[in-house]
Amino acid sequence: MYKKQIEEYFAIHKDEMLNDICSMIRIRSDRGEAKEGMPFGEGPAKALNAALELASNMGFKTKNYDNYVGAIDLNDNEKALDILAHLDVVPVSDDWKVTKPFEPIIKDEKLYGRGSSDDKGPAIVALYALKAVRDLNIPISKNVRLILGTDEECGSGDIEYYYKIEKEAPMTFSPDAEYPVINIEKGRLSSTFESKFSEDVSLPRILSMKSGMKANVVPDKARAIIEGFSKNEINDYIEKASNMTKVKFTVNEENNKLIIDAKGNGAHASTPENGDNALTAMLELLVTLPVAKSEGFERLCAVQKLFPHNDHKGEACGVKMNDKISGDLSMAFTIFEYDVCSLSGTFDSRAPICATNENLRDVLKDNMAKVNIVLSNEDLNPAHYVSADSDFVRTLLDCYEKYSGQKGECLAIGGGTYVHHLKNGVAFGCSMPGTDNNMHGDDEFAVVDELVLSAKIFTQAIIDLCK
Repeated sequence: MYKKQIEEYFAIHKDEMLNDICSMIRIRSDRGEAKEGMPFGEGPAKALNAALELASNMGFKTKNYDNYVGAIDLNDNEKALDILAHLDVVPVSDDWKVTKPFEPIIKDEKLYGRGSSDDKGPAIVALYALKAVRDLNIPISKNVRLILGTDEECGSGDIEYYYKIEKEAPMTFSPDAEYPVINIEKGRLSSTFESKFSEDVSLPRILSMKSGMKANVVPDKARAIIEGFSKNEINDYIEKASNMTKVKFTVNEENNKLIIDAKGNGAHASTPENGDNALTAMLELLVTLPVAKSEGFERLCAVQKLFPHNDHKGEACGVKMNDKISGDLSMAFTIFEYDVCSLSGTFDSRAPICATNENLRDVLKDNMAKVNIVLSNEDLNPAHYVSADSDFVRTLLDCYEKYSGQKGECLAIGGGTYVHHLKNGVAFGCSMPGTDNNMHGDDEFAVVDELVLSAKIFTQAIIDLCK
């Protein structure tokens, strides 16, 4: 029902919608310094106010929650559905080639610009879905609220603020991922560990190692400094480590010390198998070197045994687990620092529904304690799960199938979205399966046809969920 009207509506309003997305992209909205009335800086506040003004000019009632969050209501009825999107973006580099990050263009049926896919494009698409329902005079008995956040990329303090004031809707979806429906988001345990020991000056020795910048990013670089070796002495070890890890090593000599650099490939910590971890590759090399025995080297070897290269499922550290609904645990070793008297590290694990503090954190803590390494005491952030058999999820899948012509199914991911802590929240769109939008990377884009398709799907979903 209404499919023909919805198709015709977006054939007419396609260019208007794309122009409004471009207007939002032109506003730089990565997080800045907090100012009075602007909790996440000028950019996010400016983007929020521009979006609320756009909605107001369309005739919608809007509300600004102190520049944390904005809300746009379809009507004044009881609320049945929240659509949760965000207007903040991640920082940009100078390496964009197709266009500059905040100068959107459409090329080869792709809309390029920071936020085109994450998440300004989907946010405006959702606004146009509300507009379509109203303009087509489709009878709706319940309210739909579009919630626009400004801090999704840096901790979601915006949504935490909002839900201290407002209640969750009975149903929520966030168009900040991919189709068909993501109903499972794995839990997360990202913890630090440390160990201290006495310096040993016996040569040869490892003076230092450093790798990683963020807990949720598999590092593509690592550096170690050693002394007591010549370059020729370690060539065979480097060749073997490179062949085993597929990571490239280079060596330079400086002040009678050797500086070893490793270059791998980065990845998101939720999918460590997609990268070549320079950190774990460097450890594989260092533990093979014929260094003098010391307490520090013994601890370094212990860390390598806990987190060996390409062990993406936590088997070596004793926490490998899975369940039928959410799949395997993943483990990424992402930050590490070592010197002559201490070491510290951070790992990021994405855990299935069956994971608990007892079978994950406490097992890791015990296994580290056996080798004199101390794990911090963070709690597991449990997995999020909405039943695939719920009327809500089945309706979303039906809308997806009706307009895409593809089979709908539920997905589990290691990453987290805005809905992770909402009782009945799922991620729904806006990218089609197989599309890589360069999200968070250079030349981010959204496929124009996918934006238009999403507008149609969201419109139908609002009708079916709120009729």
